[in-house]
Amino acid sequence: MVNISLIIDGKKVNAPLSATILSACQKAGIYIPSLCFHPYISPPFELEPKDFVYRGTQKLENSNTKIENYSGCGLCLVQIQGGELVKACNTEIKEGMVISTNSDVVNQARQENLSVILANHPHACLTCAQNQGCSLEPCTNNVEVNERCCSKFGRCEIQKGADFVGIRKETPKYTFRNLPIIRDEPLFTFDYNLCIGCLRCVQVCQEKRGVGALGFVIQNGEVLVGTIAPTLKESGCKFCGACVEVCPSGTLLDKNINGIPTEKELVPCISACPVGMDVPGYISSIAEKNYNLAQKIIKQKTTFPLVLGRVCFHPCEINCRRSFIDDPLAICALKRFAFEFETNEIQEIKSPPTGKKVAIIGSGPAGLTCAYYLAKLGYKVTVFESQAEPGGMLRYGIPDFRLPKEIVEKEIKHIFRLGIELKTNTVFGKDVTLEQLNSNFDAIFLSIGTQAGKKIKLEGIELDGVLWGLEFLKKVKSGENINLKGKVAVIGGGDVAIDVAMTALRVIDREVQVFCLEEREQIPAHPWQVQQALEEGVILNCGWGPKKIIGDGKNVTGVELVKCISLFDQEGNFKPQFDESQKKLLEVGTIIFAIGQTLDSSIFNGEDLKSIAGDGTIKVNPDTLETNLKGLFSGGDVVSGPRSVVEAIQMGRQAAVSIDKFLGEDGNLDKDLEAETTLISPEQNGWLGKDASFADRNRVPIPTLTAEQRNNSFSELERGYNQEQGLQEAQRCLRCDLRLKIPKVCLPPKKYLEFTLEKINSIVNEEGVFQLLDQNQKIILISGTLHLRQSLLTEFKSRKNACYFIFEENQLYTQRETELLQQFLQRNGKLPQGNEEIDDLY
Repeated sequence: MVNISLIIDGKKVNAPLSATILSACQKAGIYIPSLCFHPYISPPFELEPKDFVYRGTQKLENSNTKIENYSGCGLCLVQIQGGELVKACNTEIKEGMVISTNSDVVNQARQENLSVILANHPHACLTCAQNQGCSLEPCTNNVEVNERCCSKFGRCEIQKGADFVGIRKETPKYTFRNLPIIRDEPLFTFDYNLCIGCLRCVQVCQEKRGVGALGFVIQNGEVLVGTIAPTLKESGCKFCGACVEVCPSGTLLDKNINGIPTEKELVPCISACPVGMDVPGYISSIAEKNYNLAQKIIKQKTTFPLVLGRVCFHPCEINCRRSFIDDPLAICALKRFAFEFETNEIQEIKSPPTGKKVAIIGSGPAGLTCAYYLAKLGYKVTVFESQAEPGGMLRYGIPDFRLPKEIVEKEIKHIFRLGIELKTNTVFGKDVTLEQLNSNFDAIFLSIGTQAGKKIKLEGIELDGVLWGLEFLKKVKSGENINLKGKVAVIGGGDVAIDVAMTALRVIDREVQVFCLEEREQIPAHPWQVQQALEEGVILNCGWGPKKIIGDGKNVTGVELVKCISLFDQEGNFKPQFDESQKKLLEVGTIIFAIGQTLDSSIFNGEDLKSIAGDGTIKVNPDTLETNLKGLFSGGDVVSGPRSVVEAIQMGRQAAVSIDKFLGEDGNLDKDLEAETTLISPEQNGWLGKDASFADRNRVPIPTLTAEQRNNSFSELERGYNQEQGLQEAQRCLRCDLRLKIPKVCLPPKKYLEFTLEKINSIVNEEGVFQLLDQNQKIILISGTLHLRQSLLTEFKSRKNACYFIFEENQLYTQRETELLQQFLQRNGKLPQGNEEIDDLY
């Protein structure tokens, strides 16, 4: 690339030939204000107006066929020596150019252009003497609400640009124009009273997304932006949020998000996933038929894709932003689809042997996940399993109609291909002890699950015909002959209770009823599982608990139930209350209790292990999962209590990270897959294209056996998508993640001083307020003081993480400190780290 030389503000700058003055200035670290330019898009001067646009139901027609009337914001003006003022955003540099960006002529012209913009944009707060730290409401100057700044105040691009350029005293007072405010669209709001006609939103929608849902017209020389149809849906909007991201004025805002939108709020499917899976990444890969990339993205976070594609409770779907339009994406089913439609053998890459050994106790999802990642990192891993086959709850606790055993076996087989050693029928504490493991391994991960069903004391509990949920499921999964007598009552309201009831229906062709303490809306079982049980004929009785079991001295003949009127006391403790006047008697021959699981406490027989015993769990450091016994880590249900498969997998990953660090490495589990994340297909650069029916695409139902087909059958309920269905569903994704890839706009430089003795000693020792910042220029302390220099010197001795500071003299330093703290709290939702002790005051 050919570079040329020029002079900017007396500084020699080299920049590529054909670069604009603006890009050359940015390269040289010279700030140029602009409200129409954005680094993600081209300047909007080539855009053509539409014949008409809409602002809600209001139709605006174009009165000028050319965009010559639009000259941009005019804030990026610079002066070329010997020439006129030019726009830096679209003027190419030339060899030997001499440019001034801060002359009086330039500053005056910028202020005049800013004055034109602010004449039609609320700006009373920008010129208010009390704007620092102001929360906008209530207004001490009684400025009309419509004349105040919007909720972006304090983080607004116009505000920061105006602070840099300066606002002329002659700037006209803003008059509210009562333009449309659209609040009934999904995900976004429009307040056209704030629009400055910069055309960023139109440009990004057309140039980068290829959607074209936004347009503009020109009326009386004014640029008016709107949608191309009365609603976003009718305009073909894909709700990606790019327009909101680039909007500098607050015209476009996210619904239900206060303050600066976080990644968690913008891409909630990723943040809701316990393992942090790149959901938009694999779904968009599926939509483009790039199944190989989709599989690699999924495998980056789990070695159980086919298992999770069936039994994950998918919190990602609960948080999916598509649900604000219609229904959430079938994220879980698409994970399964990615591996079922096209099978690609992913080559596992192992690091060189470390020479260190790790023992894994238990082969459930947590244990096998930990074993998988540690084996990939080069450790010699041995898995000890008390049962005859590995898998834990995956193999023995989840019915085949939800998770076929061949799926479990397939994924477990893949894990052990890494050279992991397996020792079955080996009970921890009996066949192998902690002392033996400590002498033979460098680290141990204890993940034995909660295999014991919770028991209760109840009259008649010892009778034949009383069974326990997990034991029942295990016997059925193992092929044992189960003799269920008479009608069946299942006690419990969780997923296990529902699985027990549906399994019992398949074992016998008789009535099965579920009784739980909770009312229907409180049932802990997931709604879709409850619905499946009801479809099959399971009878659900909410708000009832067992009073006593009735028998003939040997066998169960019935159960007496009592009405539960409340579950928790005033402190929120589980303490069911019953109405003894409401009872009912049910004739049954079998009662199966599925009221929770707990840890088999027999493992704590050894003195060492007693120190890690909690209340039915093992105590660990939540950040590392290490117990108080050095080198002994623990995770999964044995630590958290009964949870989900995906949460157990997350703890297995966390344990692998901690063990790797404990053994002297960096804890990076994704070394071999980091390169894969860069294999983005051309279609994933942000281009979405037009699709007029996009917002009207309903969720594709997951093919499921009918209730009649399920009768007496352990065949899998959900059959998975075919190619057409999978592609249709994947193409519903809003691609919320694309917004995170939009670069941030350049803002005026902040005047921070390095936190050094030289800088501190150079300032006055008067009253004022100072702010300390860390290496990332984040504020960590705001403090008012009688003596600035003295206080900063004190902080210099004690606050090691401070790297920068700013200060201002102010006799009313206490009031000013409060203002700055309020401003920080408004922007960030919390006080700076160094001010947390006064959090209660705010």
